[in-house]
Amino acid sequence: QVQLVESGGGLVQAGGSLRLSCAASGRTGSIYAMGWFRQAPGKEREFVADISWSAGNTDYAESVKARFTISRDNAKITAYLQMSSLKPEDTAVYYCSALDRFRRYYSDYAHFGSWGQGTQVTVSS
Repeated sequence: QVQLVESGGGLVQAGGSLRLSCAASGRTGSIYAMGWFRQAPGKEREFVADISWSAGNTDYAESVKARFTISRDNAKITAYLQMSSLKPEDTAVYYCSALDRFRRYYSDYAHFGSWGQGTQVTVSS
């Protein structure tokens, strides 16, 4: 089992930036990929970005491309989400997830992944 702790959320004005962190512990040797998801009030949780742990291959939701950047620090076993040009519609609870297998579908995280407790991001207009 992998334990995940997110941090870095907060309140920011539209156009601002935030960096989220997701620190992993436990069976970290099993991590194949890590992803970020978000859930806004009244909406379903949605994929934001993910990164393969070994190769560093990344994938992004269309809504965040060119604004968000996912990265990882293998030594610290931590994934990051750098968010820039934030919009009010980015307001949500952001969750990170770790996957122990090749990700074919975003839903693989829901079925097989470990999850953190989430961190609130609020973007004011």
